[in-house]
Amino acid sequence: MSRQRFDAISESRNRTRIPVEESGRRSALHATYVFNEERMLQYLTKDALQSVQSAIFSGMKIERKIADQVAEAMKGWAISMGATHYTHWFQPLTGATAEKHDAFFDLLPDGRALEKFGGGQLVQQEPDASSFPSGGIRNTFEARGYTAWDPTSPAFIYDATLCIPTIFVSYTGEALDNKAPLLRALHAIDESATAVAKYFDKNVAKVNATLGWEQEYFLIDKSLAQSRPDISIIGRTLVGRSAAKGQQLDDHYFGVIPQRAIRFMKDLEIECTRLGIPVKTRHNEVAPNQFELAPVFEEANLAVDHNLLLMDVMDKIADRHHFKVLFHEKPFAGINGSGKHNNWSLATDTGVNLLSPGSTPMKNLQFLTFFINTIKAVDTYEELLRSSIASASNDHRLGANEAPPAIFSIFIGEQLSNVLDELEGVSKGKLSPEEKTELKLNVVGKIPEILLDNTDRNRTSPFAFTGNKFEMRGVGAKTNCAKPMTILNTIVAKQLRDFKKEVDLLIDKKNLKKDEAIFNVLREYIKTSKRIRFDGDGYSDNWQKEAKRRKLSNNKTTPEALKVLTSKESLALFASMEVLSETEVKARLEVELEAYILHLEIEGRLYNELVFNHIIPSAITYQKSLIDSVLGLKEIYGAAHKELTEGPSGIIEIIAENIAALKKKTDAMNEIRKKANNLSDIQRKASAYSESVKPYFDEIRTHCDNLERWVDDGHWPLAKYRELLFM
Repeated sequence: MSRQRFDAISESRNRTRIPVEESGRRSALHATYVFNEERMLQYLTKDALQSVQSAIFSGMKIERKIADQVAEAMKGWAISMGATHYTHWFQPLTGATAEKHDAFFDLLPDGRALEKFGGGQLVQQEPDASSFPSGGIRNTFEARGYTAWDPTSPAFIYDATLCIPTIFVSYTGEALDNKAPLLRALHAIDESATAVAKYFDKNVAKVNATLGWEQEYFLIDKSLAQSRPDISIIGRTLVGRSAAKGQQLDDHYFGVIPQRAIRFMKDLEIECTRLGIPVKTRHNEVAPNQFELAPVFEEANLAVDHNLLLMDVMDKIADRHHFKVLFHEKPFAGINGSGKHNNWSLATDTGVNLLSPGSTPMKNLQFLTFFINTIKAVDTYEELLRSSIASASNDHRLGANEAPPAIFSIFIGEQLSNVLDELEGVSKGKLSPEEKTELKLNVVGKIPEILLDNTDRNRTSPFAFTGNKFEMRGVGAKTNCAKPMTILNTIVAKQLRDFKKEVDLLIDKKNLKKDEAIFNVLREYIKTSKRIRFDGDGYSDNWQKEAKRRKLSNNKTTPEALKVLTSKESLALFASMEVLSETEVKARLEVELEAYILHLEIEGRLYNELVFNHIIPSAITYQKSLIDSVLGLKEIYGAAHKELTEGPSGIIEIIAENIAALKKKTDAMNEIRKKANNLSDIQRKASAYSESVKPYFDEIRTHCDNLERWVDDGHWPLAKYRELLFM
């Protein structure tokens, strides 16, 4: 009998209720641990406050004298809140966050102690960069890297530490993180979108990209999770036979949240509220033990920081409640995986959502301008956008029933498709008075009415318009939102820049009025981006064939999807928008491929451990007990034993066949893995893992799951799906 599994089951059944603090009104708790504008008004001088606000709004540099004032104010507030340390909180290319804590404590030359934190420590620090992925930008022995303060994301206190959001760059200035390129992309979209928005409102001075993420996750009892090496190390089950009941009854989705889970959620929400993370929605997801939370929309950079912080907080709160949170995109075979839908839009400093129609034809023309330009951008760079959600773990999810396919398309609904079809017929050049009236009153003017009832969604669409925003559904639950947000904002910024050039050219050279010029350019974009629009079933074989005919990419694996990063077109895009240099792009490609290889290498090693240390020994032990039973019956009944031992003899044979096949497949996988590891070219190595090593994983799993079916439950060493998902 496997004691660890049954001890874990016993422990999970005997959990005591964890008390949760009664929080009262959330509005009173909101951002109490955040050095936001409210705190700044209390602690900063007028000059310092204006300087920080200018840095946030327009990227103005903060002078050293002002930085000293801000640092002193932050320190005073943080210490009053019980903080003892500070850290630059950054996002290396690992996909997670990193931090190095320093105490406010220091000594004077005479030995007296004091709390010290100045502008120098606020603005810049020098962590060791040697052990972070750099894609060859820095040699391992050249350790210098710099973190630099990002004033657009407020500092916060977490576990008695003042956390200062920062970018992370190399000694020679290249970005070694995910935040720096995101900030560059957000600057690009601000410039491009503001210039276009001024066609409709001269008062617009800034446009922010907004993001609302939806975080899906699983909650598994901590003891049961720890009893499984695969869940403990990689966050997913490499083996495991489906339980008799999964999600087929649809009884978990939006159902009553289990009491133990709701206590975790309440505790989590209190902590999030104090940290300024505006969590709003919680519910059961489709799979058993799967849940989702979603916040209020925020400016994209802040939203990204909040999502990364949330995942850290979830781990901490889950541990308190004796849970393990699984963020892996496909932790269990045969049931829903987890995504992180990115809901994206653009908002002006005048309070207008540029992807929401308004009360006048002019406001609706503004909506159409940003709506159609976004479609055009995705059409032009669909393969690049696909690359932003590529990972070893998300490969398991894309194309499964709960996630969109790897083919990028846009769903806008029948009514909006009809509007675009009508606009496609706009006359070239100047418009007749009748056409202007028709467009403004009957086409553009009626868009709000159309959207009022256009609430249907296409769950199979990777990029869907959902009323006043686009929802990017393919983002994986573990993914740092900065990656897809950097690409999306960059391509839309480039498209809006090109659009403005074309419109201005028609106004200046063809003497068209502004509205006529806009309609003319939009008409051409509608025609040239038609292939990306698809309102049907993304899983159907017909769509796969149709997408191929339309020449849309269908990169099903990460190595395939990442190749586009260093294409001539991608490098030109990043360079022209000043988001990533060629060196930075190539470094990122290498980092992503290396991560992919390492993830599969770890899974291969785990299969070895599970097969040879857990599954085969348990199967042999049970097989021996059957053999002893057969021999005992033979000894008692002699020749008459054959009929009596037919059942156990058949099971012995099945177990023996699966053990033999399991060893053979695992040994073969190890040999292929060794050959892949000997390849020096990283692209070839990643492809070898994808095409030659990974297929063995499913074959090994099949034999493991067969053995789980036939081996006595008391002998099986690993917590089963019914225990992980229903206990």
